[in-house]
Amino acid sequence: MDANIQEGIILIPDFNGFTEFVLNTKLYTGEYIVRQLLSILIDVNNRYFEISEIEGDAILFFRYDKNPSFKKISTMLRNMQNAFSRKVAELNEALSISIDLSLKFIVHYGKFSQYKIGNFRKLYGAPVVEAHKLLKNDFAKQPSYALFSNSFLESTESSSNFYTDEEQNLPDVGVIHYFEGIEQHI
Repeated sequence: MDANIQEGIILIPDFNGFTEFVLNTKLYTGEYIVRQLLSILIDVNNRYFEISEIEGDAILFFRYDKNPSFKKISTMLRNMQNAFSRKVAELNEALSISIDLSLKFIVHYGKFSQYKIGNFRKLYGAPVVEAHKLLKNDFAKQPSYALFSNSFLESTESSSNFYTDEEQNLPDVGVIHYFEGIEQHI
């Protein structure tokens, strides 16, 4: 096996409502808000995942890991979701505006590689493409959720009963866990 090809997790937090937000928010204000929200996600990550790219309203995180922990990843996503919600509330109040953004996560697993172009490290492989395709899903019933792909769930220890929120099982895709009201569970 090529030493550059490894098994790992692809994590993409992405904002729901971003296009409308950009079109309806003043440039400077919108840029400030997006910078604040992306920064909080990076801070909460605490270097557990590496950053491959920041793509507008999404971060392409990855971590090489042959035995990922569902509990650890789920806890991190909850922490990111709660920090995001707190930051949106803080910005709503500080700027006297209504920020209609929510957060979704795609968690996928597989073999991928990295290559360098100048100072940039790019990920390459089917799981990277698949994770981006999962972002464009129309499965979710609510805008704030985490979609754990079957490949991620199959790579980890038992994931049952960790979440107390509503779940939606998608046999050919994975499981969606919704974040509505999640702060009360912490």
